[in-house]
Amino acid sequence: MADPADNREELLAALRLNMVPGVGPRIRESLLEAFGTPQAVFAARGEQLRQVPGVGTKLALAILEQRETDSPHRELARCRDAGIRLVAVLDDVYPVALEKICDPPGILYCRGTLEPRDELAVAIVGSRRCTLYGRDQAERLARELALAGVTVVSGLARGIDAAAHRGALSAENGRTIAVVANGLAAVYPPEHAALAGEVAARGAVLSEVPLDQPPRAGLFPQRNRIISGLSAGVVIVEASRTSGALHTARHAMEQGREVFAVPGRIDSLASEGCHDLIRDGATLIRNVDDVLEALGPLVEPVRRSENEQVFSPRELTLNDQERLVLNRIDSEPMHVDQVAAGLELETSRVLSTLTVLEMKRMIRRLPGGYVVRAMR
Repeated sequence: MADPADNREELLAALRLNMVPGVGPRIRESLLEAFGTPQAVFAARGEQLRQVPGVGTKLALAILEQRETDSPHRELARCRDAGIRLVAVLDDVYPVALEKICDPPGILYCRGTLEPRDELAVAIVGSRRCTLYGRDQAERLARELALAGVTVVSGLARGIDAAAHRGALSAENGRTIAVVANGLAAVYPPEHAALAGEVAARGAVLSEVPLDQPPRAGLFPQRNRIISGLSAGVVIVEASRTSGALHTARHAMEQGREVFAVPGRIDSLASEGCHDLIRDGATLIRNVDDVLEALGPLVEPVRRSENEQVFSPRELTLNDQERLVLNRIDSEPMHVDQVAAGLELETSRVLSTLTVLEMKRMIRRLPGGYVVRAMR
C-alpha cells in the first residue's frame, strides 16, 4: 500500500505542474513522455527541459522557478477550506474514460462527487443563444437520460448547457456534471451560481485550471475535450456553424465517442451546425431511445449497485421485473425453465417478460426453449 506521504507528494507535484503558466495539456503530455512523472519533471535540469518539444527557454525557466515556490501548498489549503477535492490521474475516483484520451487533465478540481455510475454519461451541449425549441429539447433529453440512470455532462454556459443541467436535476435522483473553463473560486457566468450549487449537490462541478483562473476564450475549446472525454456520446442541440459546441463534436470524433445531433427547422440558422453534422454522418436523434440504442453494448460493464452490472445503456430503461429477469440470463444459452426456477415470479409472468425483452432486443430465443443475452 502506498504511503499517504508519497501520495501527497505526487498530488503536489501534479498540482505544481498544472500551475506553471504556459504548460497546457499537450506540453504536459510531452513532459510526461520525456520524464515519466511530474516529480521527475521538476528534478530535470534546464537543458533537459529545453529538449522537450514545445518547451523553449522561457517555459523551461518558468518550470524551474515553479519548483521553488509554495503556491501548490497554498492552493491545496484553499481547496480544502472551500470543500474542493483535487483529483489526480492516479486517484481512484479519476474518471476511467477521461484517463484514456490523448491529453487528459493532470488535475481535476472537483466541487461535489464523482461516482462509479458516472462512467455511463452523455454530454448535451449547444448554443448559448438558443431558441425556445432548443431549450425545450435539451431539457427533455437531459431529464429522460437522467431518469434512465445516465449522468448528463455539460458546460454550465448560458443557453443549451444550462437547460441540460436543469433537465437532469428535474429527474428524481438525476446526476449531472458541469465542466467549466475557469477556476472554481468563482462561477461563470455569475448568474449561474445557484445552478452550480445544485449541480455540485447532485454531481460535480469540474475544472482543470487553478482556482483564480478567469475565463479566457482559448480555455473553452480546451475544456470541451473534457466534456466529450467524460461521455460515451455527445448530443448537439442547436449549433450554428460558428458554435463552440462543434469543437466538442470534433473532440468526440477524435476520441471515438458517438456524436448525435437534434434536427431543427431546415431554414433555422441556429441549427445549421447540427444539420451539417447529420449530413456528415452524425446520428439524428428524436428521443432518448435513439441515444441509448445508438450507444449499443458498453465496452466494459458499469456497476449500478452491489449486485447489478449494466452491459448496455438501453438496460437502464427496463422496469424492475424486466431487469430482474434479464439479470438471470447469461451470455451462454439457458433454458427458460432454468430462468424461471431462480425467480419468485409466476411462470406466465416470466414468459411474458422474456417476450418483452426479446422485442427490446435484449435477449435472443434459441431452438429448444433456450434464451441468451443479445447485448454482451
